[in-house]
Amino acid sequence: MKWNQTDREILRLALPCIVSNITVPLLGLVDLSIVGHIGSAAYIAAISVGTMIFSVMYWTMGFLRMGTSGLTAQAYGRDDAGGVRRLLRRALLMGLGVGVLFLLLQQPLLQGALWLIGPSEAVAPLVATYYHIVVWGAPAMLGIYGLTGWSVGMQSTRIPMWVAIFQNVANIVASLVFVFALHWDIVGVAMGTLLAQWSGFLLALLLVVRKVREVPKRVPLPRGASHWQAARGDVDIFLRTLCLVAVNLSFTTFGARQGDLLLAVNTLLMTFFTLFSYIMDGFAFAGEALSGKAYGASDGVALCRVVRRLFAWGWMLVAAFTFVYLVGGTSLLTLITNDAGVVAAAHRYLFWTWLIPVAGVAAFVYDGLFIGLTATRGMLVSSLVAAAFYFLLALSLLGVVGNHALWIAYLCFLSMRGGAQYAIWKCKIIAKV
Repeated sequence: MKWNQTDREILRLALPCIVSNITVPLLGLVDLSIVGHIGSAAYIAAISVGTMIFSVMYWTMGFLRMGTSGLTAQAYGRDDAGGVRRLLRRALLMGLGVGVLFLLLQQPLLQGALWLIGPSEAVAPLVATYYHIVVWGAPAMLGIYGLTGWSVGMQSTRIPMWVAIFQNVANIVASLVFVFALHWDIVGVAMGTLLAQWSGFLLALLLVVRKVREVPKRVPLPRGASHWQAARGDVDIFLRTLCLVAVNLSFTTFGARQGDLLLAVNTLLMTFFTLFSYIMDGFAFAGEALSGKAYGASDGVALCRVVRRLFAWGWMLVAAFTFVYLVGGTSLLTLITNDAGVVAAAHRYLFWTWLIPVAGVAAFVYDGLFIGLTATRGMLVSSLVAAAFYFLLALSLLGVVGNHALWIAYLCFLSMRGGAQYAIWKCKIIAKV
């Protein structure tokens, strides 16, 4: 493949995002590793449940990042310095505001989560202890979401990368001190996470302030998207995220109904999708930044070039991941777990992982492009259609082919998202370029 300036821009933006994606799960893994040395299985279970609660809470608020990056990239592309600053204020206020709302609703949110998950009587109080401390980091975490979206739109993905790395280092150091030096047990783990969240937010704020000072104070151009259009985009992304949450939670639920062994198998094999998503998300972020910048500048040639190069990179990654999963799938299974029974059972379904890259590549690339162009309604429609088809397949085939039905349905969900977005792109978006 012959490299050009667009390829260099894609890699400049994608690589820091990939590093950030890899470090994000470490916040939960660090907590889990530390409590694993305290000596109580109840602590491990409590951290697992608590981490799951916050993951779902924050994931559904993804519009705070995605709704900001596309608008900011467009403002940057059309040299709208005033719009760039307004979007930064909007992102920061929305993130902090939603975080405060979480604080006000913390008790009903916890009760609802405990009712859905149903931890044991021994674990539930520990979950509550962990939750009531870490929830005070909600404004910081959601503020980081807004600042991350603004940074991506400003073509600077290194800011989120340094924040993610700093958060993990702070979490490790603080948690080790609180747990092993001060003997605070699960309270120490929660306090370490809380300290890492707020220190990460302050670092992000500092880096963003430095970045915004680089924006020349030009005469503001027209604002672009109105507040109503921006709010509608946030709602579209929120509902689209709910579709993804519903599909992923149901995948776990349907697997759990088939027994602990198949639940473990599906969790193990879903790691193959997670690994692929960590890399593809980086290129989706690059798509957000570059497509939004080109669209804001009304540069259709640059936008088409970005689309072509993103798909070129995407298909190269499909080839690489498919090869790795074909050749090294068994080795990856044994690397993740040494449970021979689970590995043996997973072999029956391992071939489905070979199709993950080809089924998912278009959805990742188009997500980035749609966010950059703020074509959020297309994202919502494609996700609704794909989710409906997923549930139809899963419920129809589960009693016929068992656990294979879940993988058939999930792979169809991924490919239909990409296929629907392709159709929308060709019919509605490309005509505007």
